[in-house]
Amino acid sequence: MRRRPACLTGSSANLWFDDGDTARIERKIVVKAYKIDHIGIAVASIADSLPIYEALGLAEAHREIVASQGVRTAFLPIGDSSIELLEPTSEDSPVAKFLAKRGGGVHHVCLAVDDIEAALRDLAARGFRLLQSEPLEGARGKRVAFLHPASGNGVLIELSQEPARTKR
Repeated sequence: MRRRPACLTGSSANLWFDDGDTARIERKIVVKAYKIDHIGIAVASIADSLPIYEALGLAEAHREIVASQGVRTAFLPIGDSSIELLEPTSEDSPVAKFLAKRGGGVHHVCLAVDDIEAALRDLAARGFRLLQSEPLEGARGKRVAFLHPASGNGVLIELSQEPARTKR
């Protein structure tokens, strides 16, 4: 198939015509997630939730309060990823609202990216809904931002960037 380029300005896509004069769009990947950083689990109490994970051989490696999200977090490494237990620190935090509406369970999936600002710009340009247009300070010093669940087919997706991470 022979390609004839067409003009598509200011986009992360290429537009071209095939031999049958059908317009085709080919998206360029601007930012690529390179691993599942963690899976966030909403819990009413970290202390009450730890025994099942400990029985499965996991151990808590890090705990902290993330004031920007109104949560206390506990990280349990597993392979190259972690389980993050999320306990609300206030009744009006997003996790407290999640627990009140849905009960405990999977809250979000976090994907690691090298350049969170570029990822947010690209996703917004592609029409995906963001909950934050600028990264926030997250747990373990990472920069984080969330995509609206509607953009993830009902899944809340968090993007994270390691502190002082160099681009891949």
